[in-house]
Amino acid sequence: QVQLVQSGGGLVQTGDSLRLSCAASGLTFSGYAMAWFRQAPGKGREFVARIPSSGDRTDYEFSVKDRFTISKDNAKATVYLQMNSLEPEYTGVYYCTAGSGSCANWTCRANRNRYDYWGQGAPVTVSS
Repeated sequence: QVQLVQSGGGLVQTGDSLRLSCAASGLTFSGYAMAWFRQAPGKGREFVARIPSSGDRTDYEFSVKDRFTISKDNAKATVYLQMNSLEPEYTGVYYCTAGSGSCANWTCRANRNRYDYWGQGAPVTVSS
C-alpha cells in the first residue's frame, strides 16, 4: 500500500519561510518523480515544483522559481519543499505527489494527471 504522508504546513506571515515534507512508503521511491501542487481557495490544483527520479533537474512554476526549492532524500524516501519569502498568494493546500512515468516537456511535468499517488494535503496560510 503506497502512502505519502505530509507534514509542515501552518500559518505564517508575509516574508516568512516554511518547509513541507512528504514521506513515502510502499513504493520504490528512487524510481519516482516527485512533485508539489497547490490548491488555492476556490481554484483547481496547480503545479508548483517537480524533481525527477534521477534528481538531476528541478522545475518550478514561474512565480515560485526564486523562492521555493524542491529536494529529496532517497535514503529517507522523503521529498521537501522549502518555501521562502512567502506571500499571501501562496496560500492554499499543498499536495505532494509521485509519478512513475518520464516527462520530456513542461506540459507533461505540470500535468496532475501524470502522477499516480497523492499525499493528504498540508494547509499553508500566509497572512498579510
